Formats: sequence, structure tokens, C-alpha cells
Amino acid sequence: MSSSNTAAAAAKPSSNRWLMLILGIICMASVANLQYGWTLFVLPIEHKFGWSKADIQVAFTLFILLETWLVPFEGYIVDRIGPRWVVMFGGFCTFLAWFIDSNATSLGMLYLGGAIGGIAGGAVYGTCVGNALKWFPDKRGLCAGLTAAGFGAGAAITIAPIRAMIESSGYQHTFLFFAILYAVIIIVVSQFLKAPRPGTADMPAMDKIKTAQGAADDVPPQQALRSPLFWIMYLMFFLVAAGGLMSAAQLSPIAHERGIANTLVTIFGITTPAIVAALTFHSITNGVGRPLNGWFSDHIGRANMMGISFILLAFFIAMFGFFGNTPMMFILTDALVFLFWGDIFSLFAATVGDAFGRKYATVNYGLMYTAKGAASLLIPFGNVLTRSTGSWHAVYTVGCLMALIASLLAFFVLKPAIKKRLRTVSELATEASGRPAAAT
Repeated sequence: MSSSNTAAAAAKPSSNRWLMLILGIICMASVANLQYGWTLFVLPIEHKFGWSKADIQVAFTLFILLETWLVPFEGYIVDRIGPRWVVMFGGFCTFLAWFIDSNATSLGMLYLGGAIGGIAGGAVYGTCVGNALKWFPDKRGLCAGLTAAGFGAGAAITIAPIRAMIESSGYQHTFLFFAILYAVIIIVVSQFLKAPRPGTADMPAMDKIKTAQGAADDVPPQQALRSPLFWIMYLMFFLVAAGGLMSAAQLSPIAHERGIANTLVTIFGITTPAIVAALTFHSITNGVGRPLNGWFSDHIGRANMMGISFILLAFFIAMFGFFGNTPMMFILTDALVFLFWGDIFSLFAATVGDAFGRKYATVNYGLMYTAKGAASLLIPFGNVLTRSTGSWHAVYTVGCLMALIASLLAFFVLKPAIKKRLRTVSELATEASGRPAAAT
């Protein structure tokens, strides 16, 4: 092959990276029910042992904290040994978590299962999102969104089978069956995961990438943490995640308080209780919104998309809180909230890749992802507000304000900060090459 043909091949994106994306989505969907399927097990556990819901849910709190706060450490390992071993480890932990839950006869065992599940979820989530950022520097918003959608909507595939098996065979058998199923899928698929090789046909041509890349743009985590840009994004992520989590955590109690939870509704010829329809549709919009809004951000800019998205989020949180009093309005407004809330998991991942480069993308996004864990600590604040005011309206007012503040930060603080960062990268690249940087 001639040198020109070799260069052309190196500049042409390989379809192999799309396979890596699909494999990552499969792993994300297989670990998703550690979080989204948990709610199905709470009542059966309560009925068997008589433990309070509050005591049982400590296991879920441990899951969320470890699923988020260990991602930077897991990302650090991924950036050094590659994605296969970390995801495979996550598969083993997935089995171990639900195996322990299936045999738990004490709260301590249940908490151990939750903690190991958090390790599993973080290992798979952080690795797969980070790998998508590395493989797709030219389509970060879309592909980070598709990967995150695997976690956001992937659980919907097995929610119905899990619920049916719990009813027919008991929750302990269900824990064990799906522990084996999910672990096998993750461990097998992990064997084919790999990170991209710079300078080969696995990567797109440099002129196809809108944001500056290269050595000057690869910022190690210790340097990223010293950047004001990182903390601007962290604050925004925290505000949107906290406001959304406080609102979403009250979904079932509000539906029951408004007397519509068990009201039958018929949508597309299917009749189901309103709360089931709401959970189903918001899982769908949660999954769809991540790649959709990520794709828009690839074209109009991350900060612009964040600003628009968070304004719409604030509007629909208000609609849900103040006007979701009938079954159909409850379902519709809840679905619209999740359409714009879930995109934080694609937009911030893509922005981290834009601002701090590809090489350390996994660990840098892992550090950003801890904002979700920090935000989850504010969930009880929603209950405090409700008890002190006697109304759910205060919760939604706070959620709206948080989203609006994040929107203003996106337009007036984040956007100029990103431009300054990329301008600095361009200047460094010019100095390193000794020639003018290409226009972007």
C-alpha cells in the first residue's frame, strides 16, 4: 500500500468504534437494574423480614454513594490498563452484589450487597462512558448520550420480567437468577472492549473534530481539578442533579397523595395504573433525551444546549409540580421532566472531553460524576421542605430555581470559560508546532 493510501486509511474512521459503542451500551443496560430495578425488591424484603423501608433503603444510599464516588479511582485504573479488566471486574461484582442480596438475612448483609453493587455500577458506568468519549471525539455528545441511555433506559427491557419472577418465584430466586444473567453478559462482552489506538484508522481525521485535540489538550486529573472551568461545570451538574433528584424521589408519594397512583389509564391501547405508566414513559424519555440532546450539542455547542435544556427542565418541573393533578397530565409532565433532566449525563461527559481531552477522559469525567453522589445527599431535604411547609410546592420551587441558576451559568459563565479554554489550547498547539493553528 502506498504512503498516500496509508495516510488515507489512517484518516478514515473505522466501523470498529461503533462496535465498541454497542458493546458499551450492552454492558450499561446489563448493570442498570442494580439501580433502577431495586425499587421492585423493597416491599418483598419488607414483608419477609419486617424491616422498615427507611432501613432497607440505606442499602440503596450506599449503592449511589459508591457508584459515584469510586468512579474517579476506577477511571484512573481504566486509563492505565484499559476498559476490559475494569468492566469484567464490574461483572463479577454485579453477580456478587445480587447473590449476597438473595441470601441476606440481616440488614448488614443487605448493606454489603448494596455497597458491592455500587462498586459494580461505577466500574461499568464510568468505564463505558469514558470509552465512548475516547472513541468519538468528533461525536461526543451523541455517543456519550447513547452510552448513558443504555443505563437510563436499558433497565426497561427486564423490569417486567423481574416483576413477574418476583411474583411467581419470590424475590430471592429473582435476585440470584438475574445476578447470574447480568454477570455472564457483562463478563463475556467485556472481553471485546478496548480503548482506541491514536494515529490509526480507529480514529477520525483531525479536521473532522470541531474541538482542539492533541497533547496540549490532554489534561491530567490533578490539573483539571485546579481549573475554574471544572468547578463551574461541577456546580451546574450538582444543581441540576439535586433539583431533579429531589423532585423525582417524591414521584410515588405525590401520585398517592393526589389520589391518581392506581387510577387506570389507557395509552396506545394498553391499560395500566397511572404510576406504572408514568414510570414507563419517563424511563423512555430519560433514555431518548440523553443522545438526542447530546446530538444537538454537537451542532449548537454544549453551553448553548445546557442553557436551553435547563430552562425547559425548570418549566416542566413547575408544570409537573403545580399542574400534574390528573393522571394524563401527571404522566405527560413527568415524562417531559426526564426528557431534559437525564441529558446532564451526556452533556457534561461530552464537555469534559472537549475541555480536558481524550487521554484522561475516563478519570476526569469520573471526578465530575461525583456531583451526582453529592446531589443525592440532598434528597432528604425535599422531605424536610414538605414537612415544614405542608406542601410539595416548595420542593418544585427549589428544583426550578436550581435549574434556572444552572441555565444562567451555562449562558453567561460556562460558555465564555469554554471559549477561553479552547483558545488557550489553540495557542499552545501553535507554539508547539511553530505554525498557525487551523481555524475551527
